[in-house]
Amino acid sequence: MTMEKSRRFVKNVSTSSSKETLKASPSRKPMSLKDIDSAFHGAGQKSGLEIWCIEKLCPVLLQSSSHGKFFTGDSYVILKTTALKNGSLQHDIHYWHGKDSSQDEIGTASIKAVELDAALGGRAVQYREIQGHETDKFLSYFKPCIIPEEGRVSSGFMHIEIKEREHGMRLFVCRGRHVVNVKEVPFARSSLNHEDIFILDTKLKIFQFNGSNTSIQERAKALEVVQYLKDTYHEGKCEVAVVEDGKLMADAHAGEFWGYFGGFAPLPRKAASEGDKKVYSFVKLLCVDKGQTLPVEAEPLTRKLLDTYKCYLLDCGGAIYVWMGRSTSLGQRKAASAAAEELLLEPPRPHAHVIRIIEGFEMVTFRLKFDKWPQKNEAVVSEESRRKVSTFLKQQGLSVKGPKSSHAQEQPKPFIDCTGNLQVWRVNGKDKNLLSSSDQCKFFSGDCYIFQYAFLGEEKEEYLIGAWLGKKSIEEERTAAISLASKMVESMKSQAVLARFYEGKEPIQFFCIFQSFQVFKGGVSSGYKNFLKENNLVDDTYSEEGIAVFRVQGSGPENMQAIQVDPVASSLNSSYCYILHCGNTVFAWFGSLTTSVDQELVERQLDLIKPNLQAKTQKERTEIDQFWNLLGGKSEYSSQKIAKEPEYDPHLFLCSFFKGNLKVVEIFNFTQDDLMTEDMFILDCHSDIYVWVGQQLDAKIRQQALSIVETFIEKDVILENLSRKLPVYIIMEGCEPPFFTRHFNWDYPKSNMHGNSFQRKLMLVKDGVVPTSDKPKRRAPSSYAGRSPVPDKSEHSSRSMSFSPERIRVRGRSPAFNALAANFENSNARNLSTPPPLVRKPSPKPVLLDPTKLAPKSPTIANISASFERPKEVMIPKSIIPKSIKEANGKGNITTVSSKTEMPVKDEKEAEAEDEEGAIIYPYERVKATSTDPVKDIDITKREAYLSAKEFKEKFGMTKEAFFKLAKWKQNRLKVALQLF
Repeated sequence: MTMEKSRRFVKNVSTSSSKETLKASPSRKPMSLKDIDSAFHGAGQKSGLEIWCIEKLCPVLLQSSSHGKFFTGDSYVILKTTALKNGSLQHDIHYWHGKDSSQDEIGTASIKAVELDAALGGRAVQYREIQGHETDKFLSYFKPCIIPEEGRVSSGFMHIEIKEREHGMRLFVCRGRHVVNVKEVPFARSSLNHEDIFILDTKLKIFQFNGSNTSIQERAKALEVVQYLKDTYHEGKCEVAVVEDGKLMADAHAGEFWGYFGGFAPLPRKAASEGDKKVYSFVKLLCVDKGQTLPVEAEPLTRKLLDTYKCYLLDCGGAIYVWMGRSTSLGQRKAASAAAEELLLEPPRPHAHVIRIIEGFEMVTFRLKFDKWPQKNEAVVSEESRRKVSTFLKQQGLSVKGPKSSHAQEQPKPFIDCTGNLQVWRVNGKDKNLLSSSDQCKFFSGDCYIFQYAFLGEEKEEYLIGAWLGKKSIEEERTAAISLASKMVESMKSQAVLARFYEGKEPIQFFCIFQSFQVFKGGVSSGYKNFLKENNLVDDTYSEEGIAVFRVQGSGPENMQAIQVDPVASSLNSSYCYILHCGNTVFAWFGSLTTSVDQELVERQLDLIKPNLQAKTQKERTEIDQFWNLLGGKSEYSSQKIAKEPEYDPHLFLCSFFKGNLKVVEIFNFTQDDLMTEDMFILDCHSDIYVWVGQQLDAKIRQQALSIVETFIEKDVILENLSRKLPVYIIMEGCEPPFFTRHFNWDYPKSNMHGNSFQRKLMLVKDGVVPTSDKPKRRAPSSYAGRSPVPDKSEHSSRSMSFSPERIRVRGRSPAFNALAANFENSNARNLSTPPPLVRKPSPKPVLLDPTKLAPKSPTIANISASFERPKEVMIPKSIIPKSIKEANGKGNITTVSSKTEMPVKDEKEAEAEDEEGAIIYPYERVKATSTDPVKDIDITKREAYLSAKEFKEKFGMTKEAFFKLAKWKQNRLKVALQLF
């Protein structure tokens, strides 16, 4: 390639906004096939992991079956490709060095990471990983842990040695609350301490030793490592025991554990080791140019200091960032990487992280080191530049896959059952007034509202209680709305989701719940009226006789809105339809970019806003003078549709709140198991925010959930320019709605377990099975269950024909719902226009046991909902119902459990005789997980074993013998229902 072509290439990868001619550096060399290793051809084209091991100074691609298996004598290059919701691929490159890896291999892995980034178009973030000091992001790819083996991947004799050691004895230390860093330590008493968790893996049993100064969360995470060892080296068939630091010989497992170390002896305090992280407080910026590394003197650091033709090192002590300008050559980037490695030598920082980033793709932790980093990066690569870079690399035999072209986004789904029961209150001062069904979808911008929505969930009714705050509402009524909604949730023992919505920022769930939603100008509350009077302001509250303009929007009859806007021409937009009325004169204006569906929604809204009046249709650019006169004259207006917030990739953060200070830690590649019951988490989806509150979280912190999320939004942790008016949901553990769980691979039985996070994990590890959900799946919202958004042509014949009450879902109110609503309603103002209860067809999967046909007396099965305010039916899958009950039920029709039912049972003395001689027996109320007077020192994984034969049969409806013949997962489901799991 000629120098002229090289210059053109430099220009292609430069900032799209720059129009100046770029000058190539004399040291710049054109990129060619020899610059990039052939092993990286086609890399990063699909989501997942790709790993190369450095063998003979060359990268060798490993099979997926070898992922997560690292050797201390090797170095590796790891590529993580993530498919983002916007259609693009995100790349993260890690180069990992084993403690026994040679300097040549370490250097090769570092250089190959730069080449891999070049092959991907220069957009990846690169991380240096050192064995035992890996980043949380790297460890999150290999949950629950990585345990590097001694030797090298290419040394055959080492595999034999490892295989023999699998059945020997190994001691590991586990550190980490979010991800676990596991390290094998010498098998000696001196390796143990009070600050860490240790795992002793023997031939027949795995011991977990919990240091006295470790947290519940750390112990729970370590149990995941125990499960990994059990599955990997014992085929899932070995005993697991937990030894608590300080319990001495009181426990048989503790005696056996200490026996391996020659008997018990007190442990000394942990001495500081080189493995302990050193805290650094300095930040230095250095420029790497022409083989020299020179300091950049500036205070404070700003984005303008970084030149696109150079590379820089940002030295933060524990981490060094290598910033590479987009106009730098591959040689410059390799030189900057080498300079970073040299910087680690003086002072010696062998465990410091090196993170390499390309201009325009800076990570948040880097940007936070600078003063007021621009919200929009100056070096965003244009689509044209990406195509040219891709074309260039393809000519060299490489393949690059950039972001997909953006397509019109589909209408988001509500992920909620939209056939539920709705009630709405308007806030009036510090009180709330119930609205009639005819008014509950009509809101005023000057008012605040509270709504309660009950819908069918997994196996019970679920509740969403929210506060809607109008744009013109006063602060006092906003505060009252949130307070009143919070009290409603508290009265339900927090068994409901609390939501806060601002006008104009409502999520799709809100609109689908209300179906036909209208927002009017002004307000009718006393607070709003007093505010206008005190400030001598004109009351512009909507009047049916005055001039009013409504923008109509939505995706169908089950999701349509009419929003009142200013009655001027500039309020129009070619992408929408509008309703204009002045007294008995009504116009329907159709923008040139609207569809037949949009126009159908106008017809439906006209029936609600101006029924019995015929509207004059006005197509854009064919309007009559009367139309413009009502708007005060013709003027310019926009043809750009109000953009819907795109769906972003969610980020999960663990939150700790102490003395008013909020600290957050991001959880990478998160799963449901990362949500621990002692903690609070924030799921940031950019367009909305979820706060997940664990059941075991301190009550004082739980009450501050809303203020904590306000602080989170204000801090804008990942620099997303978050709106202060984002929809916010406060979710209590065990009440997760479907629009939250969709971000996880959710397993509902896990969310119904009792005890702290360590006790829960211990149950799963000891039982040898993870309880899987045998419950029926949540129903798809009926509004999306095969209904076409485009109405039949016959419905367009007239407005009166196109509007049919049958098209609107009928909401029924169950008796349970009415009982709950009575807590909040004024009995004198009850909504009498609510339709009669909706008759639902029973689900074919769950079976409710009939009180007239149930063999044994089983009062506690119904206690599965004891944490709720009112008793509910207990639904048990057919597959776990004992055969005797199935026969009693006949064809398995849906019936109800009753504790009053009596059937012939064994004589009391005969039942007592079934108890084993010498067996320890405790009453049910003391062994259940939620007991107020629990028995100490029992095996929490076998609570049911402590029940007498009589009480066991009374609770489970079967003998112990019959119970233990059931499959393990069936046992677990019954134990969950009885709060014994």
